[in-house]
Amino acid sequence: MIAPLHPNSVTTMAAVIAVLIVATVVTWILGRVRPGTKLEEIRKRVRSWWVIVGIFFVALALNRTASLVFFGLVSFLALKEYLSLIPTRRADRRVLLLAYLSIPVQYIWVGIDWYGMFIIFIPVYMLLVLPARMVLIGETEGFLRSAGTLHWGLMMTVFSVSHVAFLLALPESVNPFGGAAQVLFLVLLTEFNDVAQFLWGKSLGRRRVVPTVSPNKTWGGLLGGVGTTVALGTALAPWLTPFSRAEAMGAAALIGISGFVGDVVISAVKRDLGIKDSGNMLPGHGGILDRIDSLTYTAPLFFHYARYLHG
Repeated sequence: MIAPLHPNSVTTMAAVIAVLIVATVVTWILGRVRPGTKLEEIRKRVRSWWVIVGIFFVALALNRTASLVFFGLVSFLALKEYLSLIPTRRADRRVLLLAYLSIPVQYIWVGIDWYGMFIIFIPVYMLLVLPARMVLIGETEGFLRSAGTLHWGLMMTVFSVSHVAFLLALPESVNPFGGAAQVLFLVLLTEFNDVAQFLWGKSLGRRRVVPTVSPNKTWGGLLGGVGTTVALGTALAPWLTPFSRAEAMGAAALIGISGFVGDVVISAVKRDLGIKDSGNMLPGHGGILDRIDSLTYTAPLFFHYARYLHG
Protein backbone atom coordinates (compact mmCIF):
# COMPACT_ATOMS: atom_id res chain seq x y z
CA MET A 1 0.00 0.00 0.00
CA ILE A 2 1.36 3.40 -0.98
CA ALA A 3 1.48 5.91 1.88
CA PRO A 4 0.60 9.47 0.88
CA LEU A 5 3.56 11.83 0.92
CA HIS A 6 3.24 15.45 1.91
CA PRO A 7 2.87 17.66 -1.21
CA ASN A 8 6.11 19.44 -0.29
CA SER A 9 8.01 16.15 -0.48
CA VAL A 10 6.40 15.29 -3.80
CA THR A 11 7.33 18.70 -5.23
CA THR A 12 10.91 18.31 -4.01
CA MET A 13 11.15 14.88 -5.63
CA ALA A 14 9.78 16.31 -8.88
CA ALA A 15 12.42 19.07 -8.78
CA VAL A 16 15.20 16.51 -8.38
CA ILE A 17 13.87 14.49 -11.31
CA ALA A 18 13.72 17.68 -13.38
CA VAL A 19 17.39 18.35 -12.59
CA LEU A 20 18.28 14.81 -13.72
CA ILE A 21 16.33 15.30 -16.94
CA VAL A 22 18.24 18.53 -17.62
CA ALA A 23 21.57 16.80 -16.87
CA THR A 24 20.68 13.95 -19.23
CA VAL A 25 19.67 16.31 -22.04
CA VAL A 26 22.76 18.51 -21.58
CA THR A 27 25.16 15.55 -21.74
CA TRP A 28 23.36 14.25 -24.84
CA ILE A 29 23.60 17.65 -26.56
CA LEU A 30 27.29 18.02 -25.65
CA GLY A 31 27.94 14.59 -27.10
CA ARG A 32 26.33 15.68 -30.37
CA VAL A 33 27.91 19.13 -30.56
CA ARG A 34 31.38 18.06 -29.40
CA PRO A 35 31.81 14.40 -30.31
CA GLY A 36 35.43 14.38 -29.19
CA THR A 37 34.61 15.51 -25.65
CA LYS A 38 35.24 12.88 -22.98
CA LEU A 39 31.75 12.58 -21.49
CA GLU A 40 31.56 8.87 -20.73
CA GLU A 41 32.32 9.34 -17.03
CA ILE A 42 29.62 12.01 -16.74
CA ARG A 43 27.12 9.81 -18.59
CA LYS A 44 27.84 6.95 -16.20
CA ARG A 45 27.33 9.22 -13.22
CA VAL A 46 24.03 10.54 -14.53
CA ARG A 47 22.75 7.03 -15.30
CA SER A 48 23.74 5.86 -11.83
CA TRP A 49 21.98 8.86 -10.29
CA TRP A 50 18.78 7.85 -12.10
CA VAL A 51 18.96 4.40 -10.53
CA ILE A 52 19.87 5.69 -7.05
CA VAL A 53 17.21 8.41 -7.04
CA GLY A 54 14.55 6.11 -8.49
CA ILE A 55 15.00 3.37 -5.87
CA PHE A 56 15.31 5.92 -3.05
CA PHE A 57 12.15 7.79 -4.02
CA VAL A 58 10.13 4.59 -4.47
CA ALA A 59 11.21 3.37 -1.02
CA LEU A 60 10.13 6.66 0.57
CA ALA A 61 6.85 6.75 -1.35
CA LEU A 62 5.70 3.21 -0.49
CA ASN A 63 5.60 3.15 3.32
CA ARG A 64 7.79 3.24 6.37
CA THR A 65 8.53 -0.50 6.24
CA ALA A 66 9.78 -0.21 2.67
CA SER A 67 12.00 2.70 3.70
CA LEU A 68 13.49 0.68 6.58
CA VAL A 69 14.15 -2.25 4.26
CA PHE A 70 15.84 0.10 1.80
CA PHE A 71 18.16 1.65 4.38
CA GLY A 72 18.82 -1.78 5.89
CA LEU A 73 19.86 -3.00 2.44
CA VAL A 74 22.15 0.02 2.02
CA SER A 75 23.78 -0.83 5.37
CA PHE A 76 24.16 -4.47 4.35
CA LEU A 77 25.78 -3.63 1.01
CA ALA A 78 28.06 -1.04 2.61
CA LEU A 79 29.19 -3.43 5.35
CA LYS A 80 29.70 -6.23 2.83
CA GLU A 81 31.79 -3.92 0.66
CA TYR A 82 33.79 -2.77 3.68
CA LEU A 83 34.48 -6.33 4.81
CA SER A 84 35.58 -7.27 1.30
CA LEU A 85 38.23 -4.53 1.48
CA ILE A 86 39.74 -4.93 4.94
CA PRO A 87 41.99 -7.87 5.84
CA THR A 88 40.06 -10.35 8.00
CA ARG A 89 41.16 -13.55 9.72
CA ARG A 90 39.79 -16.89 8.61
CA ALA A 91 38.91 -17.56 12.23
CA ASP A 92 36.53 -14.57 12.26
CA ARG A 93 34.02 -15.94 9.74
CA ARG A 94 31.54 -16.84 12.46
CA VAL A 95 32.03 -13.42 14.02
CA LEU A 96 31.21 -11.77 10.70
CA LEU A 97 27.87 -13.60 10.75
CA LEU A 98 27.04 -11.84 14.03
CA ALA A 99 27.96 -8.51 12.45
CA TYR A 100 25.56 -9.11 9.56
CA LEU A 101 22.80 -10.27 11.91
CA SER A 102 23.10 -7.00 13.83
CA ILE A 103 21.75 -5.11 10.78
CA PRO A 104 18.12 -6.33 10.93
CA VAL A 105 18.20 -6.05 14.72
CA GLN A 106 19.31 -2.41 14.54
CA TYR A 107 16.52 -1.59 12.11
CA ILE A 108 13.96 -3.41 14.26
CA TRP A 109 14.69 -0.88 17.01
CA VAL A 110 13.93 1.84 14.47
CA GLY A 111 10.73 0.09 13.40
CA ILE A 112 9.39 -0.14 16.97
CA ASP A 113 10.61 3.36 17.91
CA TRP A 114 12.83 2.08 20.73
CA TYR A 115 15.31 4.94 20.83
CA GLY A 116 17.10 3.73 23.96
CA MET A 117 18.09 0.41 22.42
CA PHE A 118 18.69 1.96 19.00
CA ILE A 119 21.30 4.33 20.39
CA ILE A 120 23.28 1.73 22.41
CA PHE A 121 22.87 -1.60 20.60
CA ILE A 122 25.85 -1.30 18.23
CA PRO A 123 28.04 1.17 20.20
CA VAL A 124 27.75 -0.84 23.44
CA TYR A 125 26.35 -4.35 23.03
CA MET A 126 28.04 -5.24 19.74
CA LEU A 127 31.26 -3.74 21.12
CA LEU A 128 31.04 -6.32 23.91
CA VAL A 129 29.63 -9.28 21.96
CA LEU A 130 32.02 -9.34 18.99
CA PRO A 131 35.29 -9.57 21.01
CA ALA A 132 33.67 -12.11 23.34
CA ARG A 133 32.89 -14.33 20.35
CA MET A 134 36.45 -13.87 19.09
CA VAL A 135 37.82 -14.98 22.45
CA LEU A 136 35.80 -18.20 22.30
CA ILE A 137 37.42 -19.00 18.94
CA GLY A 138 40.80 -18.85 20.68
CA GLU A 139 42.81 -17.03 18.00
CA THR A 140 44.86 -14.21 19.55
CA GLU A 141 47.05 -13.14 16.64
CA GLY A 142 45.59 -9.99 15.08
CA PHE A 143 42.85 -9.89 17.74
CA LEU A 144 42.96 -6.15 18.46
CA ARG A 145 43.10 -5.13 14.81
CA SER A 146 40.26 -7.47 13.90
CA ALA A 147 38.02 -6.34 16.77
CA GLY A 148 38.67 -2.66 16.11
CA THR A 149 38.19 -2.69 12.33
CA LEU A 150 35.04 -4.81 12.54
CA HIS A 151 33.33 -2.65 15.14
CA TRP A 152 34.36 0.59 13.40
CA GLY A 153 32.86 -0.77 10.19
CA LEU A 154 29.58 -1.54 11.97
CA MET A 155 29.49 1.95 13.44
CA MET A 156 30.00 3.64 10.08
CA THR A 157 27.91 1.45 7.78
CA VAL A 158 25.08 0.40 10.08
CA PHE A 159 24.83 2.64 13.13
CA SER A 160 25.45 5.92 11.31
CA VAL A 161 23.25 5.10 8.31
CA SER A 162 20.39 3.88 10.52
CA HIS A 163 20.03 7.46 11.81
CA VAL A 164 18.59 8.39 8.42
CA ALA A 165 15.87 5.75 8.91
CA PHE A 166 15.13 6.89 12.48
CA LEU A 167 14.28 10.37 11.17
CA LEU A 168 11.07 8.72 9.94
CA ALA A 169 10.14 7.80 13.51
CA LEU A 170 10.62 11.21 15.12
CA PRO A 171 7.51 13.04 16.40
CA GLU A 172 5.50 15.61 14.46
CA SER A 173 7.38 18.44 16.17
CA VAL A 174 10.45 17.31 14.19
CA ASN A 175 8.54 16.11 11.12
CA PRO A 176 5.66 18.56 10.51
CA PHE A 177 5.71 17.64 6.80
CA GLY A 178 6.15 13.92 7.41
CA GLY A 179 9.25 11.85 8.07
CA ALA A 180 10.14 11.64 4.38
CA ALA A 181 10.60 15.42 4.26
CA GLN A 182 13.41 15.42 6.83
CA VAL A 183 15.05 12.46 5.11
CA LEU A 184 14.89 14.32 1.80
CA PHE A 185 16.36 17.44 3.39
CA LEU A 186 19.30 15.52 4.86
CA VAL A 187 20.08 13.33 1.86
CA LEU A 188 19.64 16.07 -0.76
CA LEU A 189 21.86 18.52 1.10
CA THR A 190 24.48 15.84 1.74
CA GLU A 191 24.70 14.85 -1.91
CA PHE A 192 24.41 18.45 -3.14
CA ASN A 193 27.26 19.41 -0.81
CA ASP A 194 29.47 16.71 -2.38
CA VAL A 195 28.76 18.01 -5.89
CA ALA A 196 29.13 21.68 -4.88
CA GLN A 197 32.48 21.10 -3.17
CA PHE A 198 33.72 19.24 -6.24
CA LEU A 199 32.65 22.01 -8.64
CA TRP A 200 33.98 24.84 -6.47
CA GLY A 201 37.22 22.95 -6.01
CA LYS A 202 37.64 22.54 -9.76
CA SER A 203 36.91 26.19 -10.50
CA LEU A 204 38.50 28.06 -7.59
CA GLY A 205 40.42 25.56 -5.51
CA ARG A 206 44.16 25.97 -5.18
CA ARG A 207 45.19 25.42 -1.57
CA ARG A 208 44.67 21.84 -0.43
CA VAL A 209 43.05 21.02 2.90
CA VAL A 210 44.45 17.52 3.50
CA PRO A 211 46.88 16.89 0.63
CA THR A 212 48.17 13.56 1.92
CA VAL A 213 44.65 12.14 2.28
CA SER A 214 42.63 13.68 -0.54
CA PRO A 215 44.71 15.90 -2.87
CA ASN A 216 41.62 17.14 -4.75
CA LYS A 217 40.04 18.64 -1.63
CA THR A 218 40.77 22.37 -1.50
CA TRP A 219 39.81 25.22 0.79
CA GLY A 220 38.03 26.88 -2.10
CA GLY A 221 35.97 23.76 -2.67
CA LEU A 222 35.22 23.34 1.03
CA LEU A 223 34.19 26.94 1.71
CA GLY A 224 32.35 27.34 -1.59
CA GLY A 225 30.53 24.04 -1.11
CA VAL A 226 29.51 24.81 2.47
CA GLY A 227 28.35 28.29 1.49
CA THR A 228 26.25 26.97 -1.38
CA THR A 229 24.83 24.21 0.81
CA VAL A 230 23.86 26.77 3.47
CA ALA A 231 22.06 28.82 0.81
CA LEU A 232 20.12 25.81 -0.48
CA GLY A 233 19.37 24.53 3.03
CA THR A 234 18.03 27.92 4.10
CA ALA A 235 15.75 27.97 1.07
CA LEU A 236 14.51 24.37 1.51
CA ALA A 237 14.05 24.42 5.30
CA PRO A 238 10.61 26.13 5.42
CA TRP A 239 9.46 23.62 2.79
CA LEU A 240 10.66 20.44 4.52
CA THR A 241 11.58 21.13 8.17
CA PRO A 242 10.41 22.96 11.32
CA PHE A 243 13.66 24.95 11.46
CA SER A 244 13.81 28.70 11.83
CA ARG A 245 16.10 30.59 9.47
CA ALA A 246 18.99 30.51 11.95
CA GLU A 247 18.41 26.81 12.72
CA ALA A 248 18.31 26.00 9.00
CA MET A 249 21.61 27.77 8.42
CA GLY A 250 23.12 25.85 11.32
CA ALA A 251 21.80 22.53 10.00
CA ALA A 252 23.09 23.17 6.48
CA ALA A 253 26.50 24.29 7.76
CA LEU A 254 26.66 21.17 9.93
CA ILE A 255 25.87 18.99 6.90
CA GLY A 256 28.40 20.82 4.72
CA ILE A 257 31.30 20.55 7.18
CA SER A 258 30.57 17.05 8.47
CA GLY A 259 29.99 15.82 4.92
CA PHE A 260 33.49 16.94 4.05
CA VAL A 261 34.90 15.14 7.10
CA GLY A 262 33.03 11.93 6.26
CA ASP A 263 34.39 12.07 2.72
CA VAL A 264 38.02 12.47 3.75
CA VAL A 265 37.74 9.85 6.51
CA ILE A 266 36.65 7.20 4.00
CA SER A 267 39.37 8.51 1.65
CA ALA A 268 41.90 7.88 4.43
CA VAL A 269 40.63 4.30 4.77
CA LYS A 270 40.98 3.74 1.01
CA ARG A 271 44.49 5.21 0.98
CA ASP A 272 45.46 2.95 3.86
CA LEU A 273 44.19 -0.02 1.83
CA GLY A 274 45.84 1.23 -1.36
CA ILE A 275 42.64 1.50 -3.44
CA LYS A 276 40.98 4.31 -5.39
CA ASP A 277 37.32 3.24 -5.16
CA SER A 278 35.62 0.98 -2.65
CA GLY A 279 33.90 -0.98 -5.42
CA ASN A 280 32.30 -0.80 -8.85
CA MET A 281 28.61 -1.28 -8.05
CA LEU A 282 27.73 2.27 -9.11
CA PRO A 283 29.31 3.12 -12.49
CA GLY A 284 30.89 6.56 -12.42
CA HIS A 285 30.72 6.70 -8.63
CA GLY A 286 32.57 3.61 -7.48
CA GLY A 287 31.11 1.56 -4.66
CA ILE A 288 28.42 2.03 -2.04
CA LEU A 289 30.95 3.44 0.44
CA ASP A 290 32.05 6.00 -2.13
CA ARG A 291 28.47 7.24 -2.37
CA ILE A 292 27.54 7.24 1.34
CA ASP A 293 30.88 8.37 2.77
CA SER A 294 29.58 11.85 3.61
CA LEU A 295 26.29 10.46 4.93
CA THR A 296 28.10 8.40 7.57
CA TYR A 297 28.90 11.69 9.31
CA THR A 298 25.98 13.93 8.33
CA ALA A 299 23.23 11.45 9.31
CA PRO A 300 23.92 11.06 13.06
CA LEU A 301 24.91 14.71 13.53
CA PHE A 302 21.85 16.07 11.72
CA PHE A 303 19.57 13.58 13.52
CA HIS A 304 20.68 14.73 16.97
CA TYR A 305 20.63 18.37 15.90
CA ALA A 306 16.99 18.08 14.80
CA ARG A 307 15.98 15.97 17.79
CA TYR A 308 17.63 18.34 20.26
CA LEU A 309 15.98 21.43 18.81
CA HIS A 310 12.49 20.05 18.17
CA GLY A 311 12.26 16.51 19.58
